[in-house]
Amino acid sequence: MKRSQINTILREAEAFIGTSGFKLPAWASYTPDIWAAKLASGDYDEVRDLALGWDVTDYGQNDFAKVGLTLFTIRNGSLTNPRYPKGYAEKLLISEAGQVCPCHFHFNKREDIINRSGGTLAMQLWQSTAEGELSEDTFTVSVDGRRVCCTPGLILRLNPGESVTLEPGVYHAFWAEEERVLIGEVSSVNDDENDNRFYVPQARFPMIEEDEAALWLLCNEYR
Repeated sequence: MKRSQINTILREAEAFIGTSGFKLPAWASYTPDIWAAKLASGDYDEVRDLALGWDVTDYGQNDFAKVGLTLFTIRNGSLTNPRYPKGYAEKLLISEAGQVCPCHFHFNKREDIINRSGGTLAMQLWQSTAEGELSEDTFTVSVDGRRVCCTPGLILRLNPGESVTLEPGVYHAFWAEEERVLIGEVSSVNDDENDNRFYVPQARFPMIEEDEAALWLLCNEYR
C-alpha cells in the first residue's frame, strides 16, 4: 500500500468514527514527531508494547477495496508481560462495502463482534477441525444472548446494535453489505503475532511504499 492511500484511509476513518459520536483518545491524532518525544519519555510504553492505535491492512493482497480492514485498538493486555495484566481488549473496526476480512480464527481469543452503526455486517462462519480445516459439523454461537445453530459456511447478518460471540477456533470472514459498518470488538487479550490462523495464509500487516510522510503512525510502527 502507498502511504498516501493509508493517510487518506485514516482521515476518512476518523471522520466516520466521529459521526457515530464515539471519541478516540487524544493520542489517536499524535503525529510521528509528537510520538518520538512521547515514546522517549517512557510514559506511553503501554501503547507501544501492546500495539494500541491505528491499524490499516490489505493483508498483503494490494487490493484494499476488496480485501482489507481499518482498525483502532483502544485497550489491550498481555499474556506474557506482567506489566500489563489486563485480561481483555477493545477495538473499533471499519469494514467498507464489499471489502472482505479474510477467513481466520483465533487459537485463544474469545470475542464479541458488534455492529455499532452503518449498514449490515455479514459474517460467514465455520467450526475448525483439529488440523485447522473447515469442519463439516454444525455448531452454535450466541447472538445477543440467543443460541443460534450454525451449519458450515452459514452467513450471519448483523444489523446495527446486534452482536455475536465467537469462541476460539471458529473460522470467520466478514464484510459490510451496501454501506460501510463501524464494528466494535470486545475480547480477551489480542495477540496479532501469535493468535491468528488464516485459512489461506495472509500477511497481517501491509508492505508500505513511502510516497509521502505518514499522517499518524500505525500500531506496528512505534518501534
